[in-house]
Amino acid sequence: MKKILILHTGGTIAMSENESGTIIPGASNPLMAYNQLFAGQYDVSSEELFNLPSPHITPKEMLLLSQRINQAEQAGVDGVVVTHGTDTLEETAYFLDLTLPSTIPVVITGAMRSSNEIGSDGLYNLESAVKTAADDDARGKGVLVVMNDEVHTARFVTKTHTTNVATFRTPTFGPIGIMEKNGVKFFQELTEQQACPITHVIDHVYLLKAYAGMDDHLLTMLDLPSTNGLVIEATGAGNLPPQTLPALAKLIAHKIPIILVSRCFNGVAEPVYGYEGGGQQLQKMGVIFCQGLNGQKARIKLLVGLSAGKNGQQLATYMQDAIS
Repeated sequence: MKKILILHTGGTIAMSENESGTIIPGASNPLMAYNQLFAGQYDVSSEELFNLPSPHITPKEMLLLSQRINQAEQAGVDGVVVTHGTDTLEETAYFLDLTLPSTIPVVITGAMRSSNEIGSDGLYNLESAVKTAADDDARGKGVLVVMNDEVHTARFVTKTHTTNVATFRTPTFGPIGIMEKNGVKFFQELTEQQACPITHVIDHVYLLKAYAGMDDHLLTMLDLPSTNGLVIEATGAGNLPPQTLPALAKLIAHKIPIILVSRCFNGVAEPVYGYEGGGQQLQKMGVIFCQGLNGQKARIKLLVGLSAGKNGQQLATYMQDAIS
């Protein structure tokens, strides 16, 4: 019988709606009462690692979660399920995907409706996640996100709607599997990547979004000795307003790695344009193009890479492609 460990971290899936209609964390996680749901199918154990709304989750909690999953694998667990709030679920999922070896299945799930709301999706998503974590075909596929009958990779999934239960989507590539009545069915493979284990996480890694008429003010404010790195969601294929260039050049001169992704929902950033502020000029300045990741995911990857001690060309190679 497969041994599955469920690690609860909080979020809407662990919350209830009170009499005034406000959704808040309770004194206990309502999902902890469903440990016997899988009796006779799997050997399931549950732990409440922490009980936090997902905006309260930081890379420090992500690292604790990664370390606990490593311990579970060494203890002989066959798969791990993590319940998590949806606001930052994709960031925690990608952090785990980057730092854990791609061996036992690790599946993250959550809910868009709290446990006592009509149409609550938490328990159903939990059941789907456990079935996926126990499936032999889920091994070696990296960290997976299972919500609303779909299986997505942590690398590319993102939250696309504020309240809809079908909020998690994978732009460009789509899900790699679906839930059927008796379990999961995979129909795509994800290109493998090397794990980057870390023992600590650094701070002061920032994310900015470019906009029409953007000047150098925000970039100048980040030109500090404490700044470790910066991700910019650039316009289009990877371009910035020319007013940002002087401050950008100073950051690069101060050895602060600048990673560029597109703010577009689909596609990848690439140095196509040769005008002032265009991608070709940015690349020549030393900006690192990261293909395939959104801004929040690129920030997580930069944070992991820097925490692992990567710099210079090694960091650039690590960041340039989402599938490396």
